[in-house]
Amino acid sequence: MDAYYIIISFIFGITLGSFYNVVGYRLPRGESLVYPSSHCTSCNHKLGVLDLFPVFSFLFLGGKCRYCKQKISWFYPFFEFMTGLLFALSYIIFGATIQFFISIVFISLLLIVIISDYQTMIIPDELLLIGGCLLMILIGIDKGIETLFVSIFHGIIAFLIMFLIKKMGDFLFKKESMGGGDIKLMFIFGLVLGVPMTLISIFLASFIGLPISLYILYRKKDHEIPFGPFLSVAAMILFFSQLNIERLIEILY
Repeated sequence: MDAYYIIISFIFGITLGSFYNVVGYRLPRGESLVYPSSHCTSCNHKLGVLDLFPVFSFLFLGGKCRYCKQKISWFYPFFEFMTGLLFALSYIIFGATIQFFISIVFISLLLIVIISDYQTMIIPDELLLIGGCLLMILIGIDKGIETLFVSIFHGIIAFLIMFLIKKMGDFLFKKESMGGGDIKLMFIFGLVLGVPMTLISIFLASFIGLPISLYILYRKKDHEIPFGPFLSVAAMILFFSQLNIERLIEILY
């Protein structure tokens, strides 16, 4: 029976992953999420039902548009597959619990952040507001009002810490060192992960992002690099590993 729900979670994930691609692209641009309907970005031809099956349509069509034969970026099926994998992993770890729904909301928000921040350098306020409200409702149902208030407090502290880091960066580099979306995102991290884990996520994101950033800057010296995708990947790693401070100390010593 568990295998059945894992497969269902995966299918649900790849389906939503396809939609998250649209949300991440259109939301920060102020475009409608439903109009125009899905179309080829090369020839603008409206896509049919057979073109819209997540992952499988890409494989069936050989990675090319059915109409203009232009290559489709591998990123789309990869992102859909990873969304399905993360949803399945959420069920494997948390089972049929409220924690499972907290997990898929948190992961969904972070995946859209990756798309949006990478493509437009914007993390939409609407995304953080809706995601934050859903998470607070689920945390309240799962842990109770008292724990919810503690989680909100952690979110506020994480937000303030990131705000101070930004101000220090602005002072040191004499320019905008971090976007406002990254700071607001820290509230979500604090809400779900707590302050200690949020601080670790910042350092982990820097560690993950440093070699990638150096390579990008080597290729394109004037290229701006968003921090949101690295923060999101770091948060997902910590969330799924369920790492805590005591365990970290044990590993180090």
